[in-house]
Amino acid sequence: MEPSEGTEETLLPLVLSRFQLSEEFGFLLPDPLTELPAPYGPWMEIAHDLPQLIADRRLRSRVHQMPQLSTGHLHGREELHLAHLVLSFITMGYIWQEGEEGTMKVLPRNLAIPFWEVSQALGLPPILSHADFVLANWRRKNPNGPLEIENLDTIISLPGGESLRGFILVTLLVEKAAVPGIKAVIQAVGAILQQDEETLLQALGELAEAIGDMIKALRRMHDYVDPAVFYAVIRIFLSGWKDNPAMPQGLVYEGVSEEPMAFSGGSAAQSTVLHAFDELLGIRHSKESTAFLHRMRDYMPPPHRAFVEEIGRAPSLKQHLLSSGDARLRAAFNQCVSALAELRSYHITIVTKYITIAAAKAKAGRAEPGDGAGPSAGKPPTALETKGTGGSHIFSFLKSVRDTTREGMISA
Repeated sequence: MEPSEGTEETLLPLVLSRFQLSEEFGFLLPDPLTELPAPYGPWMEIAHDLPQLIADRRLRSRVHQMPQLSTGHLHGREELHLAHLVLSFITMGYIWQEGEEGTMKVLPRNLAIPFWEVSQALGLPPILSHADFVLANWRRKNPNGPLEIENLDTIISLPGGESLRGFILVTLLVEKAAVPGIKAVIQAVGAILQQDEETLLQALGELAEAIGDMIKALRRMHDYVDPAVFYAVIRIFLSGWKDNPAMPQGLVYEGVSEEPMAFSGGSAAQSTVLHAFDELLGIRHSKESTAFLHRMRDYMPPPHRAFVEEIGRAPSLKQHLLSSGDARLRAAFNQCVSALAELRSYHITIVTKYITIAAAKAKAGRAEPGDGAGPSAGKPPTALETKGTGGSHIFSFLKSVRDTTREGMISA
């Protein structure tokens, strides 16, 4: 990523294509590839059979037999993203196949080296992240059909059956609902620079509406994801090896480094959308929350991270509104902040159901993971009971960012 050389030069033109963003799909990878070139057949074969291999405790032996493949035959962003998706899913299955008490300390070189090389090429860490799990892991069943959950499927899967599919695809629909909001952010920045109050008013209205649509999309989680399956089966495979008591030393990537490395697991905080909204609205979180959120930016594709940084360098929307004295603009701004706080409150509701209540039921022996039960079906994981898969203390973090969002309102 090239360093910026001056605010004026970098702020214009602020267009989606500069940041590998799509008019239609936003941060989602547009129509991702579903197959790698022929030399990578051994990877694809394992990846397509992951849930069964993990359930049968055969994945590790299959990985040990996997040939050492060169990444030299991978060309273009789409092939690299699919390779990263495939290798990250295989890695998570390999590490967590036996649950949290049977983790591996070393990732074998035939997996570690290509995973590292592909990660370096994309500017992503060598672990499963939101960029793989959601942004690059979708396909249409009918290529000409709509981008709706009935016409969508994942490319690669892990244990968790229909609940895993639902978790990934509902999250994808939240990203899709955000697209008009991302465009509104760009429109708002342009309007501030042009001193165009009417366009700014329209952009803020569109942003508030998009955040409302994201909440509606997130509500569908209840229809597609079983809390018992999420907690006892799916969650462990999203867990990383940083701030995780089950893997306190991290992971050695054989052939890459003799020292163990620590990376955070997948987290909603790795989605670029809310970072961009926070930057535009001038939301300032606590020191601890900000440190975690900024660390999560390292898990975004570099162009997406650059987009957030660019919004942060733009003239302050809040200052503009305070000096303009336009009551309509202040009301529209406060509506955006209120909607963002509501989205964060709803995220707390979801986490309460899928982690806190599910954990209590699992402890009481009442949880019955129904579909696609994986390694931890018999014994629910405990290492991350109070933490998110990204390693944050989940409730204090989520409540803190929700509260600081509310504090971002402009008083009349």
